[in-house]
Amino acid sequence: MSLLFSRSKSIITGKKDKRHMADATASPLKHFVTAKKKINGIFEQLGTYVQESATFLEETHKNVELDPVTTEEQVVEVKGYLSKVSGISEVLARRHMKVAFFGRTSNGKSTVINAMLWDKVLPSGIGHTTNCFLRVEGTDGHDAFLLTEGSEERKSVKTVNQLAHALHQDELLTAGSLVSVMWPNSKCPLLKDDLVLMDSPGIDVTTELDSWIDKFCLDADVFVLVANSESTLMQTEKQFFHKVNARLSRPNIFILNNRWDASASEPEYMEEVRRQHMERCTSFLVDELGVVDRVQASDRIFFVSAKEVLSARIQKAQGMPEGGGALAEGFQVRMFEFQNFERRFEECISQSAVKTKFEQHTVRAKQIAEEVRHIMDSVHVAAQEQRVYCLETREDRQDRLGFIDKQLELLTQDYKLKIKQMTEEVERQVSNAMAEEIRRLYVLVDDFQLDFHPSPVVIKVYKNELHRHIEEGLGRKMSERCSSSITMSLHAMQQEMIDGLKPLLPASLRGQIDMLIPRQRFTLSYDLNCDKLCADFQEDIEFHFSLGWTMLVNRFLGPKNGRRALMGYNDQVQRPLPLTPANPSLPPLPQGSLTQEELMVSMVTGLASLTSRTSMGILVVGGVVWKAVGWRLIALSLGLYGLLYVYERLTWTTKAKERAFKRQFVEYAGEKLQLIVSYTGSNCSHQVQQELAGTFAQLCQQVDVTREDLEKEIAALNQKIEILDSLQGKAKLLRNKAGWLDSELNMFIHQYLQQSR
Repeated sequence: MSLLFSRSKSIITGKKDKRHMADATASPLKHFVTAKKKINGIFEQLGTYVQESATFLEETHKNVELDPVTTEEQVVEVKGYLSKVSGISEVLARRHMKVAFFGRTSNGKSTVINAMLWDKVLPSGIGHTTNCFLRVEGTDGHDAFLLTEGSEERKSVKTVNQLAHALHQDELLTAGSLVSVMWPNSKCPLLKDDLVLMDSPGIDVTTELDSWIDKFCLDADVFVLVANSESTLMQTEKQFFHKVNARLSRPNIFILNNRWDASASEPEYMEEVRRQHMERCTSFLVDELGVVDRVQASDRIFFVSAKEVLSARIQKAQGMPEGGGALAEGFQVRMFEFQNFERRFEECISQSAVKTKFEQHTVRAKQIAEEVRHIMDSVHVAAQEQRVYCLETREDRQDRLGFIDKQLELLTQDYKLKIKQMTEEVERQVSNAMAEEIRRLYVLVDDFQLDFHPSPVVIKVYKNELHRHIEEGLGRKMSERCSSSITMSLHAMQQEMIDGLKPLLPASLRGQIDMLIPRQRFTLSYDLNCDKLCADFQEDIEFHFSLGWTMLVNRFLGPKNGRRALMGYNDQVQRPLPLTPANPSLPPLPQGSLTQEELMVSMVTGLASLTSRTSMGILVVGGVVWKAVGWRLIALSLGLYGLLYVYERLTWTTKAKERAFKRQFVEYAGEKLQLIVSYTGSNCSHQVQQELAGTFAQLCQQVDVTREDLEKEIAALNQKIEILDSLQGKAKLLRNKAGWLDSELNMFIHQYLQQSR
């Protein structure tokens, strides 16, 4: 039965004319055996050559002294050629041209083959129906039969469902098993020229894709990807064909978007979906796999309904109308699309059998030979250049080492002196700046604003915030005065070190010095720790009358003498030693300070201890004053004294207490900060010294690495020259052998491939 039985008369006539032309020009398969024998011999020699080249490059690469001569990429590349040549040789060893159908489960692979065979031979249906690989071959007989793997027993085609249908799960068959279906050539013209159709289980039901490729795909000439047009190309399908493309050189791939009859239910979206599928399939073939160009891709992608075609052809074979039955709208268009696929497929096989089988492999063989020859030539040139370089380099390396040692010693002494001078200058600058800021501490304290209350809890919070304010303020002002200039000087010194030591490094590292010696942003840390420094500060914000006994004694006798005088009146009253003076300029007074009442008690106690003679003397003096000024003046003085006391008492508000608190804190903190001026300056100078010393140490480390490299290079040069001499001879021999293989391939192209065009 003719394959294109349902086509129009004009199409049938055109097809017959093409077949007649193929017969008239003598099919390329007639000289297939001779060409196969010739190309197999060439590929055997090519495989031996690539193996020898890979071994040579690998041994050369393992010698670390010859890294500049060959690279790991070259070794991997030639090893890749070895696997490609081996795979192509296996392909060339087959007797038939094979077409393999792949796709996901239930995409209709078996149905497509059945439609091409004009009969329901292979198992098909809903779900996972093909449990193993089914190989459909042509036979000259008139009866179809089956051959199972490892057996010569012929079985009826009717038993294929029991052998391969996944629903029966025959224990003797697995996904990797093979059943050969021997189909008469008279029933399918596609099989007449030793063509094999290979059906497969769904590629999404197993992880053994690599073993499938090795077992069933290496000898396939054409691959047909049967996709589901109701979805899109899945990653599983793409991954499988990427694996195939990696093992074979530019495989021929057709894509059938099956079940296109589903588009009849949504005609308004048909063209849009078709265009989308076409774009994605074209991108997969052209951009991802690179097996065809965009012009050729249109002849490799089809939209069909294999189930409709099979049903129509079975009906026609039974003498019924081809379009009978429940067929979706647009059946004739889909039928023609399937016939077009068969026509394109048949043309590809009949017109370019030898070309499809051998030309790509021959071109790839020429590319491999040329690329390996190019690698050998580059190895030969690199070895020659390296040998000359070794001879020239050996003479000046020792002089270079002597220069580095001498220059490094001079630079080390010079930079040690400069680092010392710079750290001394930093210490002086920081100390002076801090002393000046301490003198202006009152400004910073006055700027502090926070709600003040004499309660202990609020004062504690107030102190903590004031400490933080002083810490941040002094740090900020010190940074403004010192950090910028010190950082600029430090960076200038670092750059000077780099410029001084850069000539000692290899030229290849000089431009990378900033990456080798990373310089982080340097920031001076002053670490004043104001909270700990002033932790023992105790304020005195109790009221003290300016004309009171305590203040008068302190004012006229001085802080120290006043303290002694006041303490003299309290010899009988034991009090704890003071922590903080009432007036920060005075020595510490008893905790809680002296009130007017306590002062009077002390005076009375002191007067009581005096002798009667002293008491009488005081009374006499009092009487004299009374007589001299009169009682009115005394009363007036006492009244004014009381009014002044009341005024000062009334004006002793929270604000006045806060001012007294800040005044006491400024005097106390100033004294404490003066104690750490020298420490802070030394700390900053130490930071600068550490930064500069670290930079110089890193530079010296790079110089030491350079020295070690030079010493190793000198020790290896003599041995390397001897190895390079041997390597040059081997590379030259392999390069010439590649040229001979290229000439053999050119003869094969002229004798076989050009005649088949």
